[in-house]
Amino acid sequence: MPHSNITPKTRERARKLRTELTRAEAKMWNLLRDFRPRGARFRRETPIGPYIADFAWLSKKVVIEVDGDSHETVAGRAHDNVRDAWMKDQGYTVLRFDNSDLIDAEDHVFLEIEKAISTYLDDH
Repeated sequence: MPHSNITPKTRERARKLRTELTRAEAKMWNLLRDFRPRGARFRRETPIGPYIADFAWLSKKVVIEVDGDSHETVAGRAHDNVRDAWMKDQGYTVLRFDNSDLIDAEDHVFLEIEKAISTYLDDH
């Protein structure tokens, strides 16, 4: 009997995505690892219901997305809106950053994440 509402297809897709990080996603992963000593336990390409979150801190219900060009289309934005609404209905906080944010302004991204998750970090 399955232990969750995540389909085998979604699990397999997430496993594949973990091996194919983009440059921006790799930067985000390194950035998020800096929060680990303070209690933040993010996971990469994590299935949540019918979706796969780029990064998720499941116990605190925080999702972080790194968006490339496909998210800038009308269809991409519409999909993200539906997905974010579903996540929020499940109690998740969703933070979105463009690839260029990670490449050009990594310090700013770090500070934005720290501000958003500060109440969950061990030093507060």
